[in-house]
Amino acid sequence: MNGIREIRLRMKSISQTLQITSAMKLISTAKLRRARVQLSQTEPYFDRIRETMNDIIAHSEDIRDRYFRVAPRKDGKVRRAFLIITSDKGLAGGYNHNVIRLAEASFVSNENDFLLLLGSIGSRYFFRKNHPVLENFKYTTSIPTVYEAKDISDFILGQFEAQIIDEFYIVYTRMYSSVKLVPEVLQILPFEEKSFMNAESGVLKSDSSMVYIPSARAVLETLIPKYLSGVVYGAMVESFASEHSARMTAMDNASKNAQEMLDTLRLSYNRIRQSAITQEVSEIVAGAAALIV
Repeated sequence: MNGIREIRLRMKSISQTLQITSAMKLISTAKLRRARVQLSQTEPYFDRIRETMNDIIAHSEDIRDRYFRVAPRKDGKVRRAFLIITSDKGLAGGYNHNVIRLAEASFVSNENDFLLLLGSIGSRYFFRKNHPVLENFKYTTSIPTVYEAKDISDFILGQFEAQIIDEFYIVYTRMYSSVKLVPEVLQILPFEEKSFMNAESGVLKSDSSMVYIPSARAVLETLIPKYLSGVVYGAMVESFASEHSARMTAMDNASKNAQEMLDTLRLSYNRIRQSAITQEVSEIVAGAAALIV
């Protein structure tokens, strides 16, 4: 009977775990849907900013130097900053591990590579590793907002303009589909012309009818912070969507495994219970036979 009691307790524990994993899967499904809506609502605005920058760059070659080319330092070293986006919580399969592993593979040296951390998982990991951290953003990665992205991009742009950093990269997870989540390193600063080229023609597209007031340079100076904010926000939302897609898959697998364990335990429980009943019947029959004799 002790075996039956132990199986019952274990089945109860697994059933409770199954309820939790199923609930977490539903929550991640809802958040994933929300992230996709967020991204689709903001993409047209930032796409328009990118198109305008594309046009300015195409016919105003004299204003490219500041953000497209970095003057070499006297020591010949390049100072790079990496914004590493991870989640605040675990239970998302290999989502955080893959981002951290890619980030570590991208560092050249602790002396010239600085980290900008967004997400508790990555923050705890890199602080333990004693990597030089330029800033640890305390924003939660569970609900990305444009305002948070603007604060981050303003900080980065300020560091770039002050020549504290020469290059800026984002290490995040790009969501190609719900099952294809790929960690990537995206170079943001200095800007590359290919980032503004038309995807179909492979050239910078210029609209000669456009007139910029007071000047193309002034408009570009205004658009660059907005463009950088849009890129950071896009990476945050895509990471948010990737996190919940990974968690949804992980919780789905966990639920399936829990259900399989329950089925196995239920089968064992029924066998032990059937054996105990058979033994009791045998004892009753033997007792009755003894009384007859």
